Amino acid sequence: MSTKHPIIAVTGSSGAGTTTTTLAFQHIFRHLEVNATFVEGDSFHRFTRPEMDVAIRKAQEQGKHISYFGSDANDFEALAYLFQTYSETGKGKTRKYLHSFDEAVPYNQMPGTFTPWEDLPTNTDLLFYEGLHGGVVDGEVDVATHVDLLIGMVPIVNLEWIQKIIRDTRERGHSREAVTSSIVRSMEDYINHITPQFSRTHINFQRVPTVDTSNPFSATDIPSLDESFVVIRFNRMKQVNFPYYLQMIDGSFMSRPNTFVVPGGKMSFAMELILTPIIEEIIEKRRKALGQLDWLQRAE
Repeated sequence: MSTKHPIIAVTGSSGAGTTTTTLAFQHIFRHLEVNATFVEGDSFHRFTRPEMDVAIRKAQEQGKHISYFGSDANDFEALAYLFQTYSETGKGKTRKYLHSFDEAVPYNQMPGTFTPWEDLPTNTDLLFYEGLHGGVVDGEVDVATHVDLLIGMVPIVNLEWIQKIIRDTRERGHSREAVTSSIVRSMEDYINHITPQFSRTHINFQRVPTVDTSNPFSATDIPSLDESFVVIRFNRMKQVNFPYYLQMIDGSFMSRPNTFVVPGGKMSFAMELILTPIIEEIIEKRRKALGQLDWLQRAE
């Protein structure tokens, strides 16, 4: 963790809604005039899409499984190194993984490939990560230890699968059969690498639909936010002002001493209400730390 170069990470599995959360953070950053640098978790995949297809076939021939949730397909060491480097210096390198033709065309590349590694912008206020592994711990590799604010996006698993199936078939051109096979193949890595992160988060946002999602593999649409509740759980957070949140959000209620529930349609509002003062505090501490450093340098 770093006061001068803080890191905020939103972590959740594919189809969990982390992209929606990123939009909420972008709005907060604009409102607070925070200069953030953005890092996508998929940029730390080990393989291009064709290479991953080969790796999957080889693993199947050996009676094994490989998925984008696990360490075999992701460079956790490189991600931890980026977080450590940024927290110490405010610098680092990243790239993009190009999912679709729309993303790939500006780079004159094919989907499923990476852009070249590039330096992060200089003089940023914080690093914002969105992806699968913002809170991962794998053996001696500890990504979570470098994160100042870790947010989990955790829809119940059937809803998560519905979102993934529909997104990957409509937006990324995969067949329903291929997406279903990916879900099945990923379960061991999901259990070992994805779910443990949500015990390390500071805040979890879990969307729970109020419509029938019993068979996610036959769903034709994603339950809307108005057809959901959002369960918000706080962990390792001091002085949470629950009475204020309950007063500000109609229809909200407490389900446990550290958990309250809001109507799904109020999720973005709840995020901004909760996260804005936390980010303000992070930025204020950074500015004070930098101000003290400037004073010390002048004194020398």
